[in-house]
Amino acid sequence: MEHKGVGVGRRDKEHIPEEALQRIISTLANKNDEIQNFIDTLNQTLKGVQENSSNILSELDEEFDSLYSILDEVKESMINSIKQEQARKSQELQSQLSQCNNALENSEELLEFATRSLDIKEPEEFSKAARQIKDRVTMASAFRLSLKPKVSDNMTHLMVDFSQERQMLQTLKFLPVPKAPEIDPVDCLVADNSITVAWRMPEEDNKIDHFILEHRKTNFDGLPRVKDERCWEVIDNIKGTEYTLSALNFSLDNSSSHLNLRVEDSCVEWDPTGGKGQENKMKGKENKGSVHVTSLKKHTRSGTPSPKRTSIGSRPPAVRGSRDRFTGESYTVLGDTAIESGQHYWEVKAQKDCKSYSVGVAYKTLGKFDQLGKTNTSWCIHVNNWLQNTFAAKHNNKVKALDATVPERIGVFCDFDGGQLSFYDASSKQLLYSFKMKFTQPVLPGFMVWCGGLSLNTGMQVPSAVRTLQKSENGMTGSASSLNNVTQ
Repeated sequence: MEHKGVGVGRRDKEHIPEEALQRIISTLANKNDEIQNFIDTLNQTLKGVQENSSNILSELDEEFDSLYSILDEVKESMINSIKQEQARKSQELQSQLSQCNNALENSEELLEFATRSLDIKEPEEFSKAARQIKDRVTMASAFRLSLKPKVSDNMTHLMVDFSQERQMLQTLKFLPVPKAPEIDPVDCLVADNSITVAWRMPEEDNKIDHFILEHRKTNFDGLPRVKDERCWEVIDNIKGTEYTLSALNFSLDNSSSHLNLRVEDSCVEWDPTGGKGQENKMKGKENKGSVHVTSLKKHTRSGTPSPKRTSIGSRPPAVRGSRDRFTGESYTVLGDTAIESGQHYWEVKAQKDCKSYSVGVAYKTLGKFDQLGKTNTSWCIHVNNWLQNTFAAKHNNKVKALDATVPERIGVFCDFDGGQLSFYDASSKQLLYSFKMKFTQPVLPGFMVWCGGLSLNTGMQVPSAVRTLQKSENGMTGSASSLNNVTQ
């Protein structure tokens, strides 16, 4: 018999290309990142539950303490009413009782005298005694007394019945929560520096008094990353069903900054060797004819530049790069967006070793040799940590020393229409200084830095604490006029 060999084949191990493995690794890394982010969200939610529960318990204690306090006050008042009624009736009865006792004592004495008079045998003496008895009886208080109590012992008019109140207290419960508003995407609008949020209620609720809008800034596209998010900002007491968030969102203008400054969108740093290198670099770009394109790619946040990118208001935007570059000792860089109206707020943080810097605003006409605060077209506060420490407000070459500690972050509030420029401690919102003036042309955020660096935070809403404080600044703080008599 012929035997045929039967071979058992063995598949070669599957070959996975490196690109496929990279995709797998990327997928796993993204999934791990997603799970970690969800864990962070759960931890933050758990922390929020604990904090909010503690706050609600405190509020509940306060509400019940308020009820107890009211009940104690009402009880004390009612007790006083009962005691006052008791004292009034007791006094009336005691007075009437005293009068009756006196009348009874006199009447008993007269009765005894009359009884003894019956034993008188002499007619003349008997007649005399009888007349005396008659006169005394006529004048006796016993016959003028009212033998009816002036007050009764009835106290029913002060009785209480809290059965209805008890039933009402037994119905105490948590406030009914209205249904969540629904965002109306059709009516929402995203403009260059503003967002209009519109919403509607799923069903009519006439008990709603106002809405609260919470928002926060994020630089991350996609799923929210808890650790990277900023704190929520709150806008309260919105009566309507839409609200517009507007903010000044600007970058630093590298095209006109001093060559010794290394400038990015929101950061500027002193570079003592950068002037010559940048100058050669700029010359090379000019020869290639690509300066405008390079600048555009560097400073716009999208492929298409916004038509309002360099202007806040109704006037035509200025063309970037249309001014001379700062030079000499004017280590200055301006923002790329002009302010022509409205109220705006941004924050600045200096590096810890920064020796000198200024923060403020300036007209577009600020000369290339001009320094912030040394002309009548610029306003700023200046920090100097070189040789001696100074902290001062500057305008028109006048200086006003500030009696305050230099904060870690400086908040700048510019009210163009109201003619006000204020500086705050960004953390505590303590007012550092205010300029009062009338702006006659658009202003640009301005910054000077030497031996150090600054970082900016823009696109912010004006904090509610700043809005409240700036209303009371008139008459409380210095102004540009106070600098007129102080020479640098």
